[in-house]
Amino acid sequence: MTFAIHGLPVARGIAIGRAVLVASSRVDVAHYFIEAAQIPSEFERLRVARDAVIEELQRLQATMPRDAPPELAAMLDVHLMLLEDESMAYEIRRWIKERLYNAEWALTSQLEVLVRQFDEMEDEYLRERKADLEQVVERVLRHLKGAATPMAAAPPRAPRQHDLGLHDTQDVPLVLVAHDLSPADMLQFRKSVFAGFVTDVGGKTSHTAIVARSMDIPAVVGARSASQLVRQDDWVIIDGDAGVMIVDPSPIILAEYGYKQRQGELERGRLVRLKSTPAVTLDGQKIELLANIEQPGDTAAALAAGAVGVGLFRSEFLFMGREGKLPDEDEQYTAYRAALEGMQGLPVTIRTTDIGADKPLDDRRPDTHLNPALGLRAIRWSLSEPAMFLTQLRAILRAAAHGRVHLLIPMLAHAGEIRQTLELIGKARSQLDERGQVHGQVSLGAMIEIPAAALSLRLFLKHFDFLSIGTNDLIQYTLAIDRADESVAHLYDQLHPAVLRLLADTIAEGARRGKPVSVCGEMAGDTSVTRLLLGLGLRSFSMHPSQLLAVKQEILRADTAKLAAWARAVLESDEPAELLLG
Repeated sequence: MTFAIHGLPVARGIAIGRAVLVASSRVDVAHYFIEAAQIPSEFERLRVARDAVIEELQRLQATMPRDAPPELAAMLDVHLMLLEDESMAYEIRRWIKERLYNAEWALTSQLEVLVRQFDEMEDEYLRERKADLEQVVERVLRHLKGAATPMAAAPPRAPRQHDLGLHDTQDVPLVLVAHDLSPADMLQFRKSVFAGFVTDVGGKTSHTAIVARSMDIPAVVGARSASQLVRQDDWVIIDGDAGVMIVDPSPIILAEYGYKQRQGELERGRLVRLKSTPAVTLDGQKIELLANIEQPGDTAAALAAGAVGVGLFRSEFLFMGREGKLPDEDEQYTAYRAALEGMQGLPVTIRTTDIGADKPLDDRRPDTHLNPALGLRAIRWSLSEPAMFLTQLRAILRAAAHGRVHLLIPMLAHAGEIRQTLELIGKARSQLDERGQVHGQVSLGAMIEIPAAALSLRLFLKHFDFLSIGTNDLIQYTLAIDRADESVAHLYDQLHPAVLRLLADTIAEGARRGKPVSVCGEMAGDTSVTRLLLGLGLRSFSMHPSQLLAVKQEILRADTAKLAAWARAVLESDEPAELLLG
């Protein structure tokens, strides 16, 4: 039966494919793809874990007191029967062999299938046996966790059967459905087979949403119970424009969305023609279009989109998902140098680590602070770990010998933080001099993402060469809205008069002082506000490469001289959105 699940649209486009569920469990489960050559070893891991649990249960049976309740012995018999069920073992191995899932993922995927079968049983006693199955699976998962193998790269897509009669065999896209995805999960999945994804939680500017846009695939977040309502291998449609997932679509709905999907591909094809066109407005204003990247390899996409530099290299992705083992100086230096060389002489803005809140170092060590977004994150964390910070600064300064580096400091608010940061940059230089290592000059910038910083621009412009407005956090902190919380996501308003005032003042003050100002938050890549930002005087935009050509198209159609008066009217309005939409 066809039904729709509504959430928040965060990455545009249409995706049609099979649902792949990342099941939640009381035991942390690793989800990753294996190589075909690893199939036998995953089979063996599964067998060893199952045999270990069987041995545990048999030992319990052998040592059970004579006065033990008979129900206990019966329960152990049921658990052993489930473990020795060859049909269940066969289905788990099939997930491994056909989908190239790791053993843990295969086991939880089959659990999802069986749990639904139990739920549909009319006999109450049989329905309650679902708990036995879950307990057995958790025992096996615990054993697998002790023998887990490291993550492997995602495999290429494999042909799968299409049962809707459109084709006999074709390369069927997969759609990921999960309760939530951490940044580390997203990094793992970003180069994989998934054509789109849906999560139960998240907001439009949660990190999950940002990475979805960076992957340039349709995505919906905040869909509440999607991971519970969708079944493994269900056919689904993700409408990233409307924020809707359609489950088990009819042939008519499939045809309609197939047409929309093809139209979107044609539009993207037309935009590609703008790659070599200079970003100049109708009245002759040159606009700088930069790219946001997360890994050195992302520079290829930046150049392919026609970016004239990197406006934000999120260095924290080098630090995440490493079980607490931070990258050393040489590893960081190699990564930063690779990004510079990848941009072929164009400038690269490297932001120091922005760890905390929705970007913890390690998912297995969650932030326990009451409100991580207001806690020890970004520059606060870096200043609290001076040895780590100096290591990163030395690596960046060394890389600067190979190209044009702009060093960007996140989340500054206090004069004391600015002073400590400048002192540590100086110390890092001195340490390199003492070691006789070559290093280069950098221009120094500050992110404006806390209202206190936006209201202290003279202080910042006294010490920094450029400013970069991080609109995601600036909106979050100005409006006291947790951008990752879907329950208040509707209050997250990039067009709130207070937000626009802070933006406009920062752009204007930078222009008065002759210091460049860019926007590197999600607003930079949002074509619905491109004309407004141009009218407010912004001349430098930094966004994910996938958004760059659409923004360029808006710029080529704009006349900033005419937009300036309109932008002032929007700024003075109590309801800016009405003027913008009008």
